[in-house]
Amino acid sequence: MWLKRLGADVTGYSLEPPTKPSLFEVCGLEKVVRTVKGNVTNLDDLSAAFADARPEIVFHLAAQSLVRPSYKKPVETLNTNILGTVNLLEAARNTRSVRAVVVVTTDKCYENKGWVYPYRETEALGGYDPYSASKACAEIVTASYRSSFFSDANVAVASARAGNVIGGGDWAEDRLLPDCIRAFTGKRQVELRYPHAIRPWQHVLEPLRGYILLAEKLLGSEAAAFSDSWNFGPDAAGDATVGEIAQKAADYWGGGAVVSQEKSDKLHEAGILRLDITKARTNLDWRPSWPIDRAVKETISWYKAWYGKTDDMHRFSLKQIESYEESV
Repeated sequence: MWLKRLGADVTGYSLEPPTKPSLFEVCGLEKVVRTVKGNVTNLDDLSAAFADARPEIVFHLAAQSLVRPSYKKPVETLNTNILGTVNLLEAARNTRSVRAVVVVTTDKCYENKGWVYPYRETEALGGYDPYSASKACAEIVTASYRSSFFSDANVAVASARAGNVIGGGDWAEDRLLPDCIRAFTGKRQVELRYPHAIRPWQHVLEPLRGYILLAEKLLGSEAAAFSDSWNFGPDAAGDATVGEIAQKAADYWGGGAVVSQEKSDKLHEAGILRLDITKARTNLDWRPSWPIDRAVKETISWYKAWYGKTDDMHRFSLKQIESYEESV
């Protein structure tokens, strides 16, 4: 929606939406953008989609994007996130129209050592769980393709590592705000697996603006200087515990929403993770615009509009984008 608002001709390539409802369905995006149903693990289909669309800019966000399901389906996670990235870059290098590629990974690509200070782009990559490991590998693959195939091909390639994002239209399992919304609408108490875990929370529009800025730089005369890895996260005030974010969500939802702070869970998840965004601030002139309270409030307002059937959600989402743009 944002790219269309900026005047782009957009083609999307994806599997069917993994949830019902989904943002894609709720906002009627199949009527707005050219849509190709396919899997990034199928190089022939992906290459055919590239040949047909002839893109100048490629944003790669296709992934198995959840930590806990990666324990249940490690092969699918690794195949999608690693070989899917290989296929995307392979299709891009064989498509003459491509000038810029932004590969989106995650803040969890870093080897988490439990540090209290933020991770910079130069820190070691790694991953305890299959999801994190797959994203670290995707970063290595991206760097390899950039050096091996794109450096002399007039194609700029960068990777983006975003912190934990929240926003309307997410119904994925095992994500904090969607889990909260399901509990609130079902009049149930929210049970948190790791209430004291600290994450770099931000509204989804924050890193999306970062990706767009990065793509613009990759098309410019100094593209080589921006063909690198970039962190997109909140200011220090956005580094909050799971429990704090859930409680903010309950407060904004109202109606007696209750959060339980304790629940045992045996699967490993990092206790603390922070991102250093100095590089994006300095070189991209990108900085967070919505503090965490605003991010949670805007997220809850989206779901309230949807469940209350008070607005057309495509229009509502565009209004949030416009409001965000005004705050930048």
